[in-house]
Amino acid sequence: MLINKAKHRRPSKAVRVATLAGVAGAAVAVPLMGATNASAASVSTWDAVAQCESGGNWSINTGNGYYGGLQFSASSWAAAGGTQFAPRADLATKAQQIQAAEKLLAIQGPGAWSCAGAGNLTAGGPSPDLNTSATKAAPKQQAPQPKAAPRQQAPKQQAPQQQSRPATPQHHVMGHGNYTVKSGDTLAKIAKAHGKNWKSVYADNKSVIGSNPNLIFPGQKLHV
Repeated sequence: MLINKAKHRRPSKAVRVATLAGVAGAAVAVPLMGATNASAASVSTWDAVAQCESGGNWSINTGNGYYGGLQFSASSWAAAGGTQFAPRADLATKAQQIQAAEKLLAIQGPGAWSCAGAGNLTAGGPSPDLNTSATKAAPKQQAPQPKAAPRQQAPKQQAPQQQSRPATPQHHVMGHGNYTVKSGDTLAKIAKAHGKNWKSVYADNKSVIGSNPNLIFPGQKLHV
């Protein structure tokens, strides 16, 4: 909030003239509207004053009783003829506010603004070229940007699971010997029945029995 603005706060000439309007009627209309080149300032000068007064915000309304870029009070705005443009200064365009300020400058001089020194405001500058016919433009509202649809990730492809193959049954070598192994036989039992050592029987039938002499199967034919 800009609180260091002393302008338009003391009973100024503009306020007193506006007060007399109720008594004198149209008699005060001429000095209010009579800003001349002898009491004028350039647009850049008013920009500098507004920068000091309101941070350069021509639409400011902080609720402290002062409005617009040049911080007009309601009474000074009316005294300067600003109400022909808008009820308050913040509702008028920049050009309209400057034109009212030109008239207030002609009435009160640079002392109407506490920031006159910051903007080098004097009463002897050229009259600014202003276009006050345009109404205050409403702030542009940007069309809402459509939100991009969320990117859908492709489903992860799972590696095909290898189907386990059923174990193929082992085919035991049956052999072509003269003794057929029966259920319950062991290599030692067979060797003993034929008066042999099991190691010699295993050595003779290793191609049929395989690498484990303790594992023989019914139906195998061994040489004994």
